Amino acid sequence: MWNYTDKVMDHFLHPRNVGEIENPDGVGEVGNAACGDALKLTFKLDDQGRIADVKFKTFGCASAIASSSALTELVKGKTLDEAAKVTNQEIAEMLGGLPEAKMHCSVMGMEALQKAISNYKGEASPFEDDHEHEGRIVCNCFGVTDVKILKVAKENNLHKAEDVTHYCKAGGACGACLDDIQHLLDDMWKLEAAKK
Repeated sequence: MWNYTDKVMDHFLHPRNVGEIENPDGVGEVGNAACGDALKLTFKLDDQGRIADVKFKTFGCASAIASSSALTELVKGKTLDEAAKVTNQEIAEMLGGLPEAKMHCSVMGMEALQKAISNYKGEASPFEDDHEHEGRIVCNCFGVTDVKILKVAKENNLHKAEDVTHYCKAGGACGACLDDIQHLLDDMWKLEAAKK
């Protein structure tokens, strides 16, 4: 059993803003129910360009539901520029923390929000399939590329393959790619250190 905070349990048992907005201004969908987690986020703007209403539908665990609920509360009333700056760490912090193995749920929320904002703006999202699958697939079980692994690792200061698994599921099924993930991380952090 996961050790969830009271805030996680509250957002799981009493999720806020569940559903789907009719005629939304922005729509973002991430994940895949076949892989265990999927999220659809919709929002509507007011006449000042602030998020007046935001709703979610998710297929996933308690952490996925709680993260989605917390995200909707975080972004209500924000402009799109303000909302675009919300990080997965902020979602986790609002919940009083998430188990490390469930951090991918907060990443999924952040990605859905960024996709919904890109959808509203008519722009390609940094998480659209063509970008998502850019690069070499490292984790065949979940279809995670080296590009996504390095992005998640850099944004969250991850140095171990097992930590990457918690944030994007790569390596979380058969584990055959864990060594490859660790090599990617080691190379990235060596390059980062050389830049300083």
